[in-house]
Amino acid sequence: MAGNVIELADADFRREVLEAEEPVVVDFTAAWCPPCRIIAPMLDALSTEWRGRMKFTKISTDSHMETAQQYGIRAMPTLLVFKDGKVVKQLVGAMPRKRLEEELRPFLGEVTLTAAF
Repeated sequence: MAGNVIELADADFRREVLEAEEPVVVDFTAAWCPPCRIIAPMLDALSTEWRGRMKFTKISTDSHMETAQQYGIRAMPTLLVFKDGKVVKQLVGAMPRKRLEEELRPFLGEVTLTAAF
């Protein structure tokens, strides 16, 4: 099952992350990074399970260095959690899913329901 992780470019960052209404997880990643490949399926699963409460995004540090440099990314994977356009949490390295959930759960937003009229 494919998740709902949005792939970002430097040009998308402001709109998708800084101006987002819901909390946003940004996964700073690279194709050559083994720990990044370990954590990616967990982020995909959480993006589906927590859809509407937290947005999940990823940005390649190889292709989009400007954003990575702006946030001082030195190790991967690095996850930054943004709320109201500000970093509220930083996680570095792969971790078990249970710990990842425990770290992210405090930042979950309220469920957003859309009326189907």
